[in-house]
Amino acid sequence: MTDHRTTSPSTDLGTRTLGTGDAALTVSTMGLGCMGMSEFYGTPDEQQGLETVRRALDLGVSFLDTADMYGPFTNERLVGRAIAGRRDEVQLATKFGNQRGQDGSRLGINGRPDYVRSACDASLSRLGVDHIDLYYQ
Repeated sequence: MTDHRTTSPSTDLGTRTLGTGDAALTVSTMGLGCMGMSEFYGTPDEQQGLETVRRALDLGVSFLDTADMYGPFTNERLVGRAIAGRRDEVQLATKFGNQRGQDGSRLGINGRPDYVRSACDASLSRLGVDHIDLYYQ
């Protein structure tokens, strides 16, 4: 893969603060939704997805959004691989609650506390990170 950082300096996209106080999260004004890299828009190309996320980071995008249901489960793994070694550059959002089986079947909405905890642990593992900046349903 080409190291685009040597040919294109980061672009200052500006930032926006979400929330207030200790819960405030400062993100780039432009984020990258990663859903289409794993599902819904034709056959996914993993290498292209990895390159897209890395290029976005190189250009100053710091806010990435994924969900456990995308793929299902494969999008979080893709994002985790793409940000490996660059976690400190990223504000990471992922979603839960649209429960799917391992075969991709839709099982319904689940917001029970025990499910939220197990879904969060599974997302942390798939992403390969120790924290998620924004976790929502």
